[in-house]
Formats: sequence, C-alpha cells, structure tokens
Amino acid sequence: MVALPFLTSSHIDHEKRGAIMLGESPQRDRDIADIHQMIAACAKAGVPSFKYNMSLLGVLRIHATAGRGGSTYSTWRLAEARPNPPLTRAGHVTQEQAWERIDYFLERVIPVCNEHKVRAACHPHDPGVPPAGFQGVSRVLGTVDGLRKFVSLRESPWHGLNFCLGTVAEMLADPHRELGPIVREFGERRKIFNIHFRNICGHRDDFREVYPDEGDVNLFEIARILRDVGYDGMLMPDHVPSHPDDPHSLQAFAFAIGHIKGILQALS
Repeated sequence: MVALPFLTSSHIDHEKRGAIMLGESPQRDRDIADIHQMIAACAKAGVPSFKYNMSLLGVLRIHATAGRGGSTYSTWRLAEARPNPPLTRAGHVTQEQAWERIDYFLERVIPVCNEHKVRAACHPHDPGVPPAGFQGVSRVLGTVDGLRKFVSLRESPWHGLNFCLGTVAEMLADPHRELGPIVREFGERRKIFNIHFRNICGHRDDFREVYPDEGDVNLFEIARILRDVGYDGMLMPDHVPSHPDDPHSLQAFAFAIGHIKGILQALS
C-alpha cells in the first residue's frame, strides 16, 4: 500500500496542494489527473491499494497528558480546545460543500480505480467535531453515518476505507460497546481495505491515545470480528505514546507490533 498525504492541512498552504478539498479549479483537476497517473503506476507495479485522506484540519489535539511509566499521551478534549480558533485558508466549509468536493473527487477517481483494479482506502477524519464544524470546517467523515454515506457514494469494490480503529472509536460515546458491531458492519460490506490497529481511553470529544493493552477497546475481540468477516489485510500499529527514553517511539511501535502478533497467534 502507498500513502497519499496530499489532501491534508499540512499541505494546504503550499501553492499547488489542497485544491481538491478547497474546491479550487482548475488546480484540483490537475491534482486529480496526477492521481490518475499514480493509480496506473500502482497497477503496473503490483501495488494493490493506496491510502489517502480528505482533511482540511489535519489531526486535532491539545497538549499531551501524562501516561503509564512516564509516557505522554496524545490527547483531545474539545472543551479545552482553543475557543474561537482562527479560520484556515479554507474559510467556512459547510457539510454540503464538503460532500460536493468529496463526490467531485470520487466521481473522477473511482472509475480509474475500477479500470486498474486498485483499491482507494480513505482515512476518516481524526477526530470528529461538532456538526457546526471547527475552525469553520465541517468534518463529514468524522461520524459513522458519514462513513456509511461515503462508501455508498460511487459504489465500487475498489472504493473503501483505511479503517482506523482509534479514529472510529473517537467518534463514539461508548467505544467498548459500540465499535465491534461497526467493524462487523463495514467488514461484511467489504469496505475495510486496511486497519490502523490502535486503542484509546475515552470517547467522542474527550480521549487519549494509549498503549494497545490499556485502552477501552478490546483489540482481541476486534481481531476476532475481522477474522469472522473474512478480512485479509494488514493490522498496522499507529499513533503510539511518547517517552523521553524512546525519542523516536521505536520501542513503543515494537510493543504495538508484539501485541498485534500475540493477538494473531491467539486467534490461530
């Protein structure tokens, strides 16, 4: 799988980036033409899928909070976020505008995925925000209903999700209880192309990204559901905690990989 960060907020201040979700033409058409070429190259090289996102705000977080063994955890609490934050270059983006721009992209990209048999795996918005938006931007891929609508647009077996467990858990009032049935639903629909296999403590608008063994989500049960629905893709570690003795998070990622391998061994 290849990853495309070309639609994230980290790029929207560059002259030729972000045009797709900004709705800027003709630049967005040129960007989409580049994606067409990339899809053809993926097919030629035998790359089965690519991951992308359609975000104008990037990953929203406040300050880090203290965690296990001197670690710090990436944290989001909407109530503590900066009040009345300034608008981005995108200005005000309503839900209707966001859906129009997403569908504009899908209408022109998914047929090319169909032609070349390359899967397009979209990452949800991390995190979801209130319906009125944040920094003027509505995040329509920040709810489960939004994801349902998304995968139903331009329906295709080559159009689906990079299903981030942590991000979807962040959409829910009770991730421990709610996440499993949602994974089963999208898995049975064959819309899970890739999994970011991580955990959180908390719920919508108030959560911390924690080590995989201490979160509110039972990752073993999620893996069991994935097996039962026939998921055959990767379980990928993602967003691990930080520690001063592990400045590049290599030990944290090794722990996450080991936890995943243990789950896979237990399932077998």
